[in-house]
Amino acid sequence: SQPPPPPPDETAPSAVPAPPTPTVTSASPGPPIPPPPPPPRVRRRPLNRLRRFGRTGGAVVVVTVVIVLALVGAAALLMIAPFLLMVMNAFKSPEDYSAGSPLSWPRELYTEGLVYFWNRVNFPVKLWNSVWTSAVVAVAGALLSLLNAYAIGVGRVRGRAWVIAVFMIANMLPQEALIYPLFTMAQRSGLADSPWSIVIIFTVIQSAFGTYLLSSVLGTFPRALLEAAELDGAGRWQILWKVVYPIVRPTLSVLMIFFFIWTWNEFFIPLVMLTSNDHQTVPIALSSLQGDRMLDVPTLNAGALVSLVPTFLFFLFFQRTLTRGVTAGAVK
Repeated sequence: SQPPPPPPDETAPSAVPAPPTPTVTSASPGPPIPPPPPPPRVRRRPLNRLRRFGRTGGAVVVVTVVIVLALVGAAALLMIAPFLLMVMNAFKSPEDYSAGSPLSWPRELYTEGLVYFWNRVNFPVKLWNSVWTSAVVAVAGALLSLLNAYAIGVGRVRGRAWVIAVFMIANMLPQEALIYPLFTMAQRSGLADSPWSIVIIFTVIQSAFGTYLLSSVLGTFPRALLEAAELDGAGRWQILWKVVYPIVRPTLSVLMIFFFIWTWNEFFIPLVMLTSNDHQTVPIALSSLQGDRMLDVPTLNAGALVSLVPTFLFFLFFQRTLTRGVTAGAVK
């Protein structure tokens, strides 16, 4: 026989009753779900239009580029046409030039005109006179422009606007109005028929433009740099050569190139001031080929070609300096 089970413990927690199991009832059938609508049809007409516009627009761009290039080429041809005409006539004989026209090709390569011009005007002497006078004017004019602009732009001279206006008016005066007093001053100072007379005259004339340009540049010079240099104990000359000059050096290089070319091309004042043949410059030598009633066109073109070569080489040599100066001056 088995023993009877123990009596239940009344202090033990009663068991949690299990939740009732939900009874699943079958749902009543509802209305049928309609099928999704078909996707909208994409109209391809705008895409076709876009493609047609792209093709038409590309054709328009190509035609525009071709027209612009043609206009630029025509303008370049018009600019280089006088040079080509000079080269073509420089190698013609006088008989060939008289029998044909300036636009006709030379029948043979005639170089006696170049030799005749070289020997007749003593071209090496004229070339040296033009080179050293133009170089001295370029350096002295740039230096004088820097000193004037430093006093006007950085020094804040009273009435600086009026001073700049006087420089501009002096720069716009025609040389015909200045030639008589300049010639009289040269005679009284003993500089008549001396290359130093045109060096002094053109240094002052070119520095008028340089002063106007540099004073406008130095007028906007940052004052913080100047004050920092003064706090470091720098004087005015030290500020000029160690602070101002390194910043405006590209502009000065451009001015020196312009001053050299402008002085090289001067004709009227050197013609009046320089009377002897040993002191004359290249433009005056070219004018000596033209007579009162007779003109040797092939020899004149040959002389112009020979005179153009030094300035052309000078421009090619300083082309990078000119480009850097203009680019540096464009950025403040």
